[in-house]
Amino acid sequence: MKTLHRCASLLVAALITLGSLAACGSSTLPNQPVGTASAVTVLPVPTNPMKTTGTKPGLTVTGALAENNVDPQSKAAVPDRLQFDLTNTSTAPMTGLEAYYTMKDTTTGKTESYYQKLDGITLAPAQKETVYFDNGTSPGHYPENKYSIYRNSTNQVIITITAAATGYVPATGTATKSAGTGEKVD
Repeated sequence: MKTLHRCASLLVAALITLGSLAACGSSTLPNQPVGTASAVTVLPVPTNPMKTTGTKPGLTVTGALAENNVDPQSKAAVPDRLQFDLTNTSTAPMTGLEAYYTMKDTTTGKTESYYQKLDGITLAPAQKETVYFDNGTSPGHYPENKYSIYRNSTNQVIITITAAATGYVPATGTATKSAGTGEKVD
C-alpha cells in the first residue's frame, strides 16, 4: 500500500509539472541549449509575443511551403515541412529575427499558433536565408510540434507566417497543406 501511495504521489507531481509547462506558453523548454531541437518540446502559444512596431522596410517572406518541399541548394525533394525564405532588401544587417505562425484547419476551423526566435540568423543586406521547421539541428532549422494540426489533420491546412526583425516592418507569407496526410518525400 505504501508503494502504491508513493507511485500516486509521483504521478501527481509529474502531471503538475507537465501542466505548468503547457500553461507557460513557451515554444521551448527553459534553458534549452540552441541546436538541440530533438530535445525541445514545442507548444502552441495563445497570442503573438512579437513586438511588431518596426518602421523600416526591407524584410520579405517568400517561397513558403508546407508540402512538395525542395532543398534550395541541391534542388532535391525533401520530406514535407514548413519552410520559407527570409530576404533582407535593405542596406543594413538585420538582427533579432523571429517568426510567429498560425495553422488553420479549413474544414474544422481549428487553429494553433507557434512562436520561434530565429537564433543563429543575421541577414546581411541582399541576403536570403531559408528557415525550416523540421526538428533539424543544422543552422536555420528549428523545432516543430509533431502533434500539430499540420502533422495530424487530414484536411487542408493554411499556415499564415509573420516574420520580424528588430526595427523593421514585419513580413508575411502563406503556405498550404492540401487535404491528405503528406509528410513524405515527393
